[in-house]
Amino acid sequence: MNIYDFDVKDENGAPYSLKKFEGKVLLIVNTATKCGLAGQFEELEEVYKKYHDQGLEILGFPSDQFKQELGSGNEAAEACRLTYGVTFPMHEVIKVNGESAHPLFKYLTEETKGLLGKSVKWNFTKFLVDRDGNVVKRYAPTDKPSKFENDIAKYL
Repeated sequence: MNIYDFDVKDENGAPYSLKKFEGKVLLIVNTATKCGLAGQFEELEEVYKKYHDQGLEILGFPSDQFKQELGSGNEAAEACRLTYGVTFPMHEVIKVNGESAHPLFKYLTEETKGLLGKSVKWNFTKFLVDRDGNVVKRYAPTDKPSKFENDIAKYL
C-alpha cells in the first residue's frame, strides 16, 4: 500500500485518486484558516512556486477537528487564496484524528508516528511523500516549510 491507493475530494467535493500525482513529491498538510499558524500558508506557497516545476505538489486538507476552520472546503480554499495567495490544491474539510479520520490521514499517521503517536497533534502537521508514494517524513505544526526545504529538494 502507498499514497496512490487513496481517493480524496477537492474543495468542491469532486472525488479523485491521488494516483494522478504518481511520480511527484507530495507535501500533505492539514490546514486551518483560523489557526495561529495560518501564516505558514505564505511559506507553503513560496515553496510550492519554487519547486512545483521540479515535481512538487502541496496538498492542503482543511480540518475543523481543532475548531479553527471555516464551514466548507470551498470557503477555506477561497480564504486561503484571498488572504495568502495560495495556488496549490485545497480539499474538502476532513477529520484527521479518531475513528472518523479520513483514511488518508489514518495511513499518514500510521506510517509516521509523531509526538502523540498515531494522532495529529495540531493544524499544520505536514507529511512528505517521495516520488514512489512512500511517506518519508513528518513535520510538527510549528516546523515552518523553510526549515525543511532541503528535505523537499533532496527528494526532487
